[in-house]
Amino acid sequence: MKALVQRVSRASVSVDDDVVGEIGPGLVVFLGVAHGDSKEDACYLANKVVNLRIFAGEAGHFALSALETRGEILVVSQF
Repeated sequence: MKALVQRVSRASVSVDDDVVGEIGPGLVVFLGVAHGDSKEDACYLANKVVNLRIFAGEAGHFALSALETRGEILVVSQF
């Protein structure tokens, strides 16, 4: 299981010109799942992503996570 994570101010996913998902400030996660990946792998990765400290805190440093900023998360499956 692999994930590419990008911090965004907004994002959306369209299929045939129809928006099927959109978020405001938060994270876009491009997720790749393979045969043999387990529920434990998914839980570990989800916990890792929501706790990444990649949002600026009061001092301007990357000190806050998506949980702390209440950021939205859009997960896009990659095949």
